Amino acid sequence: MNRAELVENVAKATGQAKSEVTRTLSAFIHTVTGALAKGDKVTLVGFGTFERRMRKARTGRNPRTLAPLKIAAARVPAFRAGKELKDIVNGRSKQPTLVLAKAKAAAKPAKKAAAKPAKKAAAKPAKKTAAKKGAKKR
Repeated sequence: MNRAELVENVAKATGQAKSEVTRTLSAFIHTVTGALAKGDKVTLVGFGTFERRMRKARTGRNPRTLAPLKIAAARVPAFRAGKELKDIVNGRSKQPTLVLAKAKAAAKPAKKAAAKPAKKAAAKPAKKTAAKKGAKKR
């Protein structure tokens, strides 16, 4: 899955516009990157931890000439998966269903439907008589 597919899937799941999801994802990446640059850890409980690790200096080899060369020490970003993520990936647990968009879609019509019957109570007898007349003509 690439970034565009991720944005599309999150937009479908949340019911938000793709542009809004893109800005949110960019802000998330920017925040995590900034924290790692400072040396902080970013922990998302159940998902995992982003952290900065030190890689020691070492001696490597040039693959073309096989001559030894020194590789400098470096700070590298790392991700350590959380228990919940590991369990889901290994099939020991099921991924919880996301109900954000479904809950919003179900909540909107329920509110409208609950408000309308009280208003239409007086209009229902007129509609029934009109429906009976239409039925007799057929």
